[in-house]
Amino acid sequence: MNIIRFITAGSVDDGKSTLIGRLLYDSKNILIDQLDALEKQSKNKNINGIDLAILTDGLRAEREQGITIDVAYRYFSTPKRKFIIADAPGHIQYTRNMITGASNSELIVILIDARQGVTEQTRRHSIIAALLKMKKVVVAINKVDLMDYSEDVFNRIKSEYELVAHKLGLTDVYYFPISAFYGDNIVEKSEKTSWYKGPTLLDFLESVEIDQKEDHKNSRFQVQYVIRPQTDELHDYRGYAGEVISGSYKKGDRVIILPQNIPTKISKIETGGKEIDYVFANQPVVLHTEDDIDISRGDFLVKEEQLPKVENEFDVIVCWLDRKELKEGNKYCIQHKSKVSKVIIKEIDYKIDVNSLEKIPVTNGINLNEVAKIRLKAASPLVFDSFEDNKDTGNAILIDETSNSTVGAVMIL
Repeated sequence: MNIIRFITAGSVDDGKSTLIGRLLYDSKNILIDQLDALEKQSKNKNINGIDLAILTDGLRAEREQGITIDVAYRYFSTPKRKFIIADAPGHIQYTRNMITGASNSELIVILIDARQGVTEQTRRHSIIAALLKMKKVVVAINKVDLMDYSEDVFNRIKSEYELVAHKLGLTDVYYFPISAFYGDNIVEKSEKTSWYKGPTLLDFLESVEIDQKEDHKNSRFQVQYVIRPQTDELHDYRGYAGEVISGSYKKGDRVIILPQNIPTKISKIETGGKEIDYVFANQPVVLHTEDDIDISRGDFLVKEEQLPKVENEFDVIVCWLDRKELKEGNKYCIQHKSKVSKVIIKEIDYKIDVNSLEKIPVTNGINLNEVAKIRLKAASPLVFDSFEDNKDTGNAILIDETSNSTVGAVMIL
């Protein structure tokens, strides 16, 4: 079975956690002892006597306030597919948490309260989906039970969101009328929405095709560790350990070592202590080269006909995660997979209004949760692809040199 990763997003109290709880409950993915614990802890009980939202709200503060603060991950499976779900906070001040969860997701489920329609947070989360190049968007119009299961309300909100989607260039958008509290159209079709002819949400998630492009992407391998046993038995052994980020490699492939730009050949491939002839994306592997070359942690081995960019200066979209302002001239470390390098903020081009998508001139700096386009200058060349071409080599994080905390999520343009 293949795995699909998706994230739920929306405004506060739109029912994200309840939706995930409903998926787990109705698909029989909750153990009996978990149900007993839920019944004891539940405050906002449904007809089954439990509060499904607390399945994902694991922090004590979350349960006390009835809100989601941190990204919660849940796993479940059906006979057709396995799922990894990220439940993102709805509060504006936790937008950074939402971006963290969305960065590894292949699909986003945006909940809209049928009473409220499209809100500022709906637009904010849709913009993040567009920035992260998410191909498929599910719009779950929740709490239709509170609007008498009205088809007119559903169509009105659908029309509202279609304008947002068109402006953002989101093309694969799917709409569902649901009630997470009662379970309408989530796992089972609801008789109360006889006007809705589409599949249930779970049927859709089980059958939707996610474009798995790993085998089609350019081949990328970054060295995580240089293996030199220094023993008599393996006196001349030198291997380069890491994970194949994308594409594939086989014995005899001509590759370029970057950023040094030195050509060589792959002489041997090992995985699990055994020699193999071929390796593909997401496999841990040890590569050997035909020539003795000074190769270090963070260097790339790429096929000579599939070269990425190698630059000291580059433009990025950054979501700022720190309470200290991002300003021109500030210095940070950038971590790009295994490679860490010092960078300086050379220029702040503009920030993005998350409500109108307009580009706003920056007079001071970039504040917490703001999104901006900036130009970075690195102390050493960075090997990368654009985020649109390859998410795995087109993302990075900015780290504060003094506190060692992550202060920015970066998408390289």
